[in-house]
Amino acid sequence: MFITSIANKNYYGAAKAIFSDNPLGLTCGMVCPTSDLCVGGCNLYASEEGPINIGGLQQFATEIFKSMKIPQIRDPGLIPVDQLPVSYKAKVALIGCGPASISCATFLARLGYSDLTIFEREQYIGGLSSSEIPQYRLPYEVVSFEVDLMKDLGVRVELGKGLSTGDLTLESLKSDGYQVVFLGIGLPDPKTIPIFSQLTQSMGFYTSKDFLPVVAASSKPGMCACKSKLPTLHGNVIVLGAGDTAFDCATSALRCGARRVFVVFRKGFTNIRAVPEEMDLAKEEKCEFLPFMSPHEVIIKSDHIAGMEFYRTEQDQDGNWVEDEDQTIRLKADFIISAFGSGLTDSDIISAMSPLKFNSWGLPELNQETMQASEPWVFCGGDLGGVAQTTVESVNDGKQAAWYIHKYLQSLQNAEVPERPCLPNFFTPVDQVDISVEMCGLKFENPFGLASATPTTSSPMIRRAFEMGWAFSLTKTYSLDKDIITNVSPRIVRGTTSGHVYGPGQGAFLNIELMSEKTAAYWCQSVAELKRDFPQKIIIASIICSYSKEDWTELAQMSEKAGADALELNLSCPHGMGERGMGLACGQDEELVRNICRWVRQAVKIPFFAKLTPNVTDIITIARAAYEGNADGVTATNTVSGLMGLKGNASAWPAVGNEKRTTYGGVSGNAIRPIALRAVASIAKALPGFPILATGGIDSADAGLQFLHAGASVLQVCSAIHNQDYTLIEDYITGLKTLMYMQSLGGLDDWDGQSPPTPIHQLGKPVVRVSDIVGKHLPNFGPYMEKQQELIAALKKQTDILDEKYLPPPLRPPSIPKKPVPSVTDMIGKALPMITSYGDLDNQQQMVAVIMEEMCINCGKCYMTCNDSGYQAITFDPETHLPKVTKDCTGCTLCVSVCPIIDCIRMVPLTTPYIPKRGIPLGQPWVAPVAVR
Repeated sequence: MFITSIANKNYYGAAKAIFSDNPLGLTCGMVCPTSDLCVGGCNLYASEEGPINIGGLQQFATEIFKSMKIPQIRDPGLIPVDQLPVSYKAKVALIGCGPASISCATFLARLGYSDLTIFEREQYIGGLSSSEIPQYRLPYEVVSFEVDLMKDLGVRVELGKGLSTGDLTLESLKSDGYQVVFLGIGLPDPKTIPIFSQLTQSMGFYTSKDFLPVVAASSKPGMCACKSKLPTLHGNVIVLGAGDTAFDCATSALRCGARRVFVVFRKGFTNIRAVPEEMDLAKEEKCEFLPFMSPHEVIIKSDHIAGMEFYRTEQDQDGNWVEDEDQTIRLKADFIISAFGSGLTDSDIISAMSPLKFNSWGLPELNQETMQASEPWVFCGGDLGGVAQTTVESVNDGKQAAWYIHKYLQSLQNAEVPERPCLPNFFTPVDQVDISVEMCGLKFENPFGLASATPTTSSPMIRRAFEMGWAFSLTKTYSLDKDIITNVSPRIVRGTTSGHVYGPGQGAFLNIELMSEKTAAYWCQSVAELKRDFPQKIIIASIICSYSKEDWTELAQMSEKAGADALELNLSCPHGMGERGMGLACGQDEELVRNICRWVRQAVKIPFFAKLTPNVTDIITIARAAYEGNADGVTATNTVSGLMGLKGNASAWPAVGNEKRTTYGGVSGNAIRPIALRAVASIAKALPGFPILATGGIDSADAGLQFLHAGASVLQVCSAIHNQDYTLIEDYITGLKTLMYMQSLGGLDDWDGQSPPTPIHQLGKPVVRVSDIVGKHLPNFGPYMEKQQELIAALKKQTDILDEKYLPPPLRPPSIPKKPVPSVTDMIGKALPMITSYGDLDNQQQMVAVIMEEMCINCGKCYMTCNDSGYQAITFDPETHLPKVTKDCTGCTLCVSVCPIIDCIRMVPLTTPYIPKRGIPLGQPWVAPVAVR
């Protein structure tokens, strides 16, 4: 679902879906093994395109939400915290501020628990996410952001307090009134082997628990005020282990000065525990992998590590890994980093966990379903639980524990809890925005409904749509029995307007489907039943007749009697029905439209709307005729008549019967949005205040808002549902709420809807302006790219990355509305003052193109299109491939339109007077050439 939201530019909706399931959605998007999890299960693995980069999309959406600075709140639909029973005021302690505890506390706070405290031993938050995952993989600001979201719900965090007999113990917490304790301390102690027992850091030996926290503290702005320095490494570094931590040590060692890094592990490549992403990064950074080697002896010279000896390993017949002492390997080394894993061996921490029972692995005994320890009031999760090996698994432990903590606490008060886990979702003030709208006395809970088309083929389909959240629905167009039809097949085909795209995401469809094959009696019965079961929903009956007062009167009155809230008069069906004197045959004639509307007005009291066809010379004339006929409004527009394409053998698709015949059909979807927008805007300007139901390419909240701005009151959707299903309504609702809420905030004037301004970047990462270093631009390919990287690396070596100027901007206090959130009514027609005639446009305010060379990928597309389709105002260096806009630029914007990199080319005001090149000066006559005989 969240991927659909991203595709629809509804980044808040995507983030809401992500954070509802996973309070550490940004962290997991950046560091979790997506290739083993979501990406590994993507259906598109079986396609030529390959799987979707789900982790990257998750990171993208949640980072944009982070930049919105919107706080988390509890579900507004739940009982307020101050009205909850006393059981929700129970004191709960969570030990360790890592992923499991953050997750557990967040879900408990969403449930309504108000006395939650996380105790963290260190002076920074985040646990392993902060101390052992390097900055280049997980910036500290990401962890801080997710903790801020948790704090928004009232969770407290106390630093410098940890599990110890001299500090916090389970018994002391219990005596202090805590009714539940959640242990999320991770595994704090490194696993080592006897040959390392006498080694120290001064000799060149580190464990991962020594090395990575120092690297983190020295490279993560905002993590601590210690201003520590990165460990200084040189020469050869051996990293022992094959898990994620080992590869983090390896890539960090390179950044600390190591010349070569060897990753050594006991088993083969097929047994590597690290996720492929980690291994690929280490490989890309030229780490060397040495499998089938087991440490035997550390070689010391002059009190410093000089090398290491290994035995070769292999598997015996039973599958056990054994050392072959006859095969030895020696490696020269200056440093050794042991990353064999972690455990719980500190006797002081173990004593503080009394009276818990421990299993054979030295970890607390747990019920893996409830995360409950041997003491019913103690719960565990994360690494300490013994199962989780990734951040997302730790988050799930916390989520699981939260539910069973809730059950446990409620059981103490004999309160009932549903058997099936049901945890509240993620909410913010955005979700409280009212997007209802009133039109013609009808109250729509939101402006989105189903158009009269295949999504409304039957009553059960409309019922499901209402259950999903659609505010209104048209019926499929129906007629009197004497005009009933039978459709042909095939009849609905994908469009070709966006190239040869297959699968969902079609930019257009063409159909030769006619109206409903079901009778008027069926639809009247359906309307009555739907209105009975969904009294708050709006049901509009779509009806069609030929040019007959008696027919229109009969069908309109039948539909009104059934309980329809309104009628839509189909005067626009572009194929088939016109041949029968119906649909577009009526809608193209203003006099017929005017008379039909008058007949229906005389027949019924409920509102009705004339559905207009775009297949006319002037749609305003037809809309005015409907207005003069006392229609309550119009629907703009129906599909555009077209022929989608012909095959190489001259046959069309769809082709009906053995003769392979076709006909002109109705084109729908995004391809007709500009036509529909123009129709809506022109009608709204010509007939101010006349209600318009918009349809034609509405595939997102962003597109819907465009139609509202153009003058529409409510929005009908069809083709987007072809590409997805009824669940789109959730995305549309959150998307529109966000767009409206953001208009109330200050400081977002440079955003385009939910899209922040595009930073200067390459591959999504901010770039240094090389021109500021060497005084000229360098292209982004070949030796030039290598030179760029050398210059940037040299600059970064001189940079104090902990300097305050590199601190990320604070995310709290959160953004709050500076003015009231606008209503949907406020949005209607907002763009109309800016839509005018060509003669009102100012040709003295000119703009020209500017190329952001740091973002340019040197593809030359701007040069090609300007040279052969424009004004020859871009030069292209044949050696560096750097394009340059010349003074001949006329601001046509064609280069911006074809550039593959968003905002790489931008339009800026022309600061000098624009002087058109006339070819032959004005006033100078053309002289015909003299013919040469």
